Amino acid sequence: MADISDVEQALAASITSLLYPLGPTQTSILGIICRIYRGWPNSATLNSDLNAGIANVTIVADNQSGKTTTRYLREWRYNSVSTSLTADVTGQTISVGGVALVGNVIGALVDGLAYAYRVCSGDTPDLVAANLCAAMQTNRIATAHGPQIDVPGATAIMMRTVCDNSASYEGRRQEKDVRAICWCPTPLIRDALSATIDLSVDQSPFLPLPANTFARVSYRNTTTSDQSQNALLYRRDLVYCVEYPTVISVSLPSMLFGAAAINGQITFG
Repeated sequence: MADISDVEQALAASITSLLYPLGPTQTSILGIICRIYRGWPNSATLNSDLNAGIANVTIVADNQSGKTTTRYLREWRYNSVSTSLTADVTGQTISVGGVALVGNVIGALVDGLAYAYRVCSGDTPDLVAANLCAAMQTNRIATAHGPQIDVPGATAIMMRTVCDNSASYEGRRQEKDVRAICWCPTPLIRDALSATIDLSVDQSPFLPLPANTFARVSYRNTTTSDQSQNALLYRRDLVYCVEYPTVISVSLPSMLFGAAAINGQITFG
């Protein structure tokens, strides 16, 4: 789920990519060094930067409580993921392959009885085959050899591999004011830096957030402050209203067989 920290981080990342399109190790598009980060600057560090001609851009949320703007019904969205594990049958021999990742489940339906094994951390196809074979051995003859399982006497074998999938819904939607504050050593740098950031935000009003969601950013206001006690500090606050969703995500198991006794004891319908 996304919260205000994700919004601040996304805005900071967007401004960083704007000012340093070739990467932070290269020169900024304004030809000066800019530090972009969340939170308020340390006074001593800021003064040192200003004396060196370095601008700071800080991202902070306003103290106002904001408001809830939920206006959509809850709608579940499902993300389908393909399994990384494979299983093939040749006669009475099962072959396990692919990559054994956590969240994968392998199942065998042998003569009407179903067996399943959920992949654990550190498993390999050989271990998956051995554990699936152990489940079969509770009520029939089966032997494992590496990634293969021999099931002598079996007349019908069906193999399935599935994996957990995720589902999510938007629990609520809210808006909050966020400031992009430009701390600059000269008025010219302040004007150029703030104008560049403001134009970019206006042209790209959606910020990507976790869980494949986006925050909508709209202009609120601008404030300028030239503090007389520090002749090198020229500040401008760009205030934006950010509307973003809170998304609830859950992991869902997938069905192996429509109706079967798994490992000889649990029935799924």
